[in-house]
Amino acid sequence: MNQSQLLTFCMNKPGVTQSAHRDWAATQIKLADVMFAMLHEVDGRPALSLKTSPALAELLRQSHEDVFPSALLNKAHWSTLWLDGSLPDSQIYYLVEDARQQALELLPASLKQQYSR
Repeated sequence: MNQSQLLTFCMNKPGVTQSAHRDWAATQIKLADVMFAMLHEVDGRPALSLKTSPALAELLRQSHEDVFPSALLNKAHWSTLWLDGSLPDSQIYYLVEDARQQALELLPASLKQQYSR
């Protein structure tokens, strides 16, 4: 999977926007201004940082060598994974959707209904 494919997947969801974070040379992916993912490079490799529950973050890190705590964000709630690693695309898409659902839960009821899909 590459960053372009992942960005296309995210941008096809209702209410999702992207913005550049210049200091981190990253693309932030947000749902109504709540960031749930970030595309960037780590050590020259394409990477994706995702919002996760602490329990899921720990499970992913224990189960996959390609998943590790985010260096730039809260390590309890954010994990980074290699896009060119061993995780199957289907699992990455699932994790992105889970992160988007977490962002959705933080929104007011009117926006939840509008962006649910």
